Amino acid sequence: MRHLLAVAAGLVVLASSACSAPTPPRSAVPSATPSGPATLPAPTGARPVGTTVLYLKDTSRPDPWNLDAGARELKVTLWYPAARRDGPKAPYMTAQESRLAVRRYGVMGVPDDILSRTRTNAVKDAEPAGRRLPLVVLSPGFTNPVSTLTSLAEDLASRGYVVAGVDHTYESYATTLAGGRVAECLACDSDTDPGFGSGVVAGRAADVSFVLDQLPAKWDDSHRIDRSRIAMVGQSMGGASAVAAMVRDPRVRAGVDMDGTTYARIPKKGFSRPFMFLGTPQHVPGGRDPSWERDWKLLTGWKRWLVLTGAEHQSFTDGPLMAATLGVRLASGVLPAPRAAELTRTYVAAFLDLHLKSRRQPLLDEPSPRHPEVKLCPAACAAPR
Repeated sequence: MRHLLAVAAGLVVLASSACSAPTPPRSAVPSATPSGPATLPAPTGARPVGTTVLYLKDTSRPDPWNLDAGARELKVTLWYPAARRDGPKAPYMTAQESRLAVRRYGVMGVPDDILSRTRTNAVKDAEPAGRRLPLVVLSPGFTNPVSTLTSLAEDLASRGYVVAGVDHTYESYATTLAGGRVAECLACDSDTDPGFGSGVVAGRAADVSFVLDQLPAKWDDSHRIDRSRIAMVGQSMGGASAVAAMVRDPRVRAGVDMDGTTYARIPKKGFSRPFMFLGTPQHVPGGRDPSWERDWKLLTGWKRWLVLTGAEHQSFTDGPLMAATLGVRLASGVLPAPRAAELTRTYVAAFLDLHLKSRRQPLLDEPSPRHPEVKLCPAACAAPR
């Protein structure tokens, strides 16, 4: 497991899904003056977006990281099509979460609460709208909260999906639990242990199954979900966890791994549910991370392997959108933040529209002149020299 950790675009650049001391960034350089609060890009779908938070407790298993906890507690953020556009927008994160993030990233010269002032698009606790909506489970990278995938979540909700973002407790710098308690990253002390990655994805797969079990009882509007159409999308360790969750739970019909080294073992007989890899050039055939090439051979159903030229590990998150806010600018040659967000939203939505809504998506079948950064592997990819 390689331990490349850098502060780029204001978020931890985690090339290997591990947690270690920060090293000088290779994709970001200091900017003269931090800007004010960031504004997330507007969703591209036609529907207004609402959001709400659920707190779940799994008493059937102990927490894998906190030996003093008798149960596994989870925070789940839901985004969904809303009945109206007006109303107070939901906070991106709390002031305490922002403070812990700024401290963790080692950012100087910005207010501690700057990330909590990020402008979002979803209305807090808005009345949901729609019937028989597909469900997408989101899982963030290790050390990142699920709020770092808010731009993608809001966009999917505006396109007619219910999105359930799971904060895997003690695996990020801050998770606010019921009653305002804040859980910090206990798992970061164990990331060099043998089998760490495999253990994390197994635990996250259990988290996802529990969330799917609990949604009908915990969300009054769960009747709006079509439980026959469920997919999972994750970044970094969250992407690796999508593989693990699909192997464990047949309710997850399709999955997307955004730049995550995979750990869960796919059955040798093959795995036929739809799956898409979406990543950086380190994931090309023959590149630094061989896990996708290994697993590609075992995916026997619909599959795609896409690589984005110029993308960095956090290009699939809100990280680059926060760069100016935190006084960071991306280095030359790195995919610009708005473009990275556009490509991530476009290709993830195309995959989900195809497999959860049965809508043809030629975009996934051949190179697009509108999206020249996206390479279809393995045919159009080559290991960097």
